[in-house]
Parts: sequence; C-alpha cells; structure tokens
Amino acid sequence: MVKVIFWDFDGVILNSMKIKGDGFVELFQGYNILDVQKLEKYHYANGGISRFEKIKYFYSEILKKDICEDEIMILAEKFRTIIEKKLFDKSNLIYEVIEFIKENYKKYNFHIVSGAEHDELNSLCICFDIEQYFLSINGSPTKKAVWVKNILEKYNYDKEETILIGDSINDYNAANENDVIFYGFNNIELKQYGNYIDNFERFKV
Repeated sequence: MVKVIFWDFDGVILNSMKIKGDGFVELFQGYNILDVQKLEKYHYANGGISRFEKIKYFYSEILKKDICEDEIMILAEKFRTIIEKKLFDKSNLIYEVIEFIKENYKKYNFHIVSGAEHDELNSLCICFDIEQYFLSINGSPTKKAVWVKNILEKYNYDKEETILIGDSINDYNAANENDVIFYGFNNIELKQYGNYIDNFERFKV
C-alpha cells in the first residue's frame, strides 16, 4: 500500500521544460549555435538535473573549458532572471496533476524533490498556492537522490510504501538508487522502465 509520493516538479507539476530550454538558448546567445543546440538536447533529455549541473556540463563537456563555482552561480542567476516572468505563469501548471494533488494530499504524504533551484521552487509553489499540499519542497543544488534519501530517513518512511513520480531518466535513477518504486509521466520513453501514468484522472495507487 502506497503512503508516500515523491513528486518531480518540472514536467510533472509545471510545464516548464520549454521555458527553461529557451532560457538556456538566450543565456548562451553569441556562442556557437551547434554547441548551444547540444546543450538544448541535453536539457530535454535530463529533466531532473539542475541548472547548475547543466551550465557546468555546457562548459566542461561541450566547450571543453573549465568553469569555477562562482561563475556557475553568476550564470545561474542570469538564467533565473531570463525565465522568471514566464515561469510564474499559472497557465503552465499541469491541470490533471494539480487536481490529483488537491484531491489526495490528505491520503498520502507528498514531498517535492526537484532539480529546480530550491528558493525559486518554493516561491513558485507559494505563487501557485500549492505549498500547503506538501510536507516538504526540496530543490537544487542538492541532488534529487540525496533529498529522497534524507527524507526517507527523517520521516522513517517504509521504502515499500513509497513511490517517486517523474518525467526523466534522472528521476528513475533517483528512485532506483533509493529502492523506491518509480512511475513515469509525460515522457513515453519512460514506459520501458515499467510503471507509467498515461492520465492522472485514471491513476490509482
């Protein structure tokens, strides 16, 4: 019997992948377009990874250049400014998921574990008036798998009663690393890993 649900945010609760993809393109305008397209592709393939890691990936793996933590933080702040206005638009919320959360938050223990920046994530949940449905809201730069591990220990949850819902292979890996059941959503490529949610209106756990 499921008692605990870990939720990814981007792509599961909020349709924000394109907003952030466009944000990376704007952040690195002036760079070689083919290099920026590689980052774009990496972004869409790795929804559960933070902007900090994606910026580092762009430099270290695509540009083959070193970048220090201070430079990453400066670029991450510029990225936040670029996407902020579009990100805080309630029309980007995924309606069927929000309805499921509102109808079921008293039946389960809900936690958000996201690659989104921690303070921004909490501000978004307050803006959208959904923060009251979650026992905790947790974002980057702390990695998702670490958040899952810490929450399992803090609340003494039974792993066999816990699932994680996400839209990327990184969400699957975070669940697998912590021995909790994974449910894919909003990314048909995840069907190969077993449990998949086609529609929240028919979803039962």
